[in-house]
Amino acid sequence: MPFIAFFAAWELFARINEQAALFNPLFLPPPSLVLSDAWDLAKTGLVTESLVSSSIRIAAGFVLGCVLAIVLGLLMSKFRTVERWIAPVLQLLSPIPALALLPLFIIWFGIGEFPKVLLIAWTTFVPVLVYTLDGFKSVPMALIRSAMSLGASERQIFARVMIPSAIPNFIVGARVSLGLSFSALIVSEMMGAKSGLGYIIVDARNYFKISNMFVAIILIGLEYSLFSFLLQLVERRVLAWRKGGMREAVEK
Repeated sequence: MPFIAFFAAWELFARINEQAALFNPLFLPPPSLVLSDAWDLAKTGLVTESLVSSSIRIAAGFVLGCVLAIVLGLLMSKFRTVERWIAPVLQLLSPIPALALLPLFIIWFGIGEFPKVLLIAWTTFVPVLVYTLDGFKSVPMALIRSAMSLGASERQIFARVMIPSAIPNFIVGARVSLGLSFSALIVSEMMGAKSGLGYIIVDARNYFKISNMFVAIILIGLEYSLFSFLLQLVERRVLAWRKGGMREAVEK
């Protein structure tokens, strides 16, 4: 229902603008025209090709960034020496916008798939690592001491106490980085790509096809919503044991 209301309001405003000429109607086409142009693009195969290309890039970069963040987070939490050497470097590099690194990645690795995936992985890596480390450091000491009193080894404490306790923080970091990863995806596709949703935006800009820009923008939103939904499914499955919040506290 909210989506129907949004597009209805957009259609109404665009039609009014066509009559009242509040600004150039070409700058805000109505959804009906966007849908028509989307169908024309779909018939050329560009939409399908772009969705597949963007999905592969975001999935590869996002998974790679998460895996690297988890591995380094485990090492930094377990070995103080690793944290002592890595933390200052991360503190220096983390404030640098990942998008500022794209020209360097292109110079170093060319304009193929690798620099795009690498940029997405780096954009994912930093937030996930920060949240994962915070999760390891936030494990209640009472849980660790209880496990030790029951005779658990250091490896068992790490695997059965610390890692499960850090998973919620990791999920939060993954959800935060997902939006940033999509930003990196689109910007990387706007520079030196032959397919992808970012490529559609650049192509539409070059030929002043505003409606095609809106097609790509809407597809970006839909693709992000799909990945966010999949991440929520993982969260529900992995954290099915977690209950909390006002809705759980209030008796029905």
